[in-house]
Amino acid sequence: MAELHRSGCPINLTLEVLGDRWSLIVIRDIMFAGRRHFRELLTRSEEGIASNILADRLRRLVEVGLLSKSDDASHRQKAIYSLTEPAIQLVPLLAVMGAWGRRHTPATHTLSVRAELLEQGGPSLWSEFMDELRNLHLGHPSKGPSVLAQLQAAFEKARIEDDVSPVDKR
Repeated sequence: MAELHRSGCPINLTLEVLGDRWSLIVIRDIMFAGRRHFRELLTRSEEGIASNILADRLRRLVEVGLLSKSDDASHRQKAIYSLTEPAIQLVPLLAVMGAWGRRHTPATHTLSVRAELLEQGGPSLWSEFMDELRNLHLGHPSKGPSVLAQLQAAFEKARIEDDVSPVDKR
């Protein structure tokens, strides 16, 4: 254990998997924005990830079992990245991080509206969202209304409001 990891502390081990600058951003974009192809992740990221960094992070996330990679039937040279169960179980962590970021950083209204809804919805909404992600990424049956659609609608509404309002523009 000591040779492969700095320690057996669960926080340390989690940081060894997720603690770089980009891994959680890639997972966020797949989870919340439905970006599942390399090109989408590269060109639509708000943070502007470089192609070599994205390729490395995708490879590492597949290696550690947070993403799976499969061929896209619609295009021979494309791959589809899917969340695995361990990645889906990151929803509560991302919800808490988003809530913390809304309170303690200069987050924009548009980019924090999903975090606000997840914070307000709490663990029951997180559970519904994880079930929906299991359906989308793992093929499990889904029940209930779409949390992803609710989050996306709130994001789109905030984006329109922020385009009209001079406050909080990026």
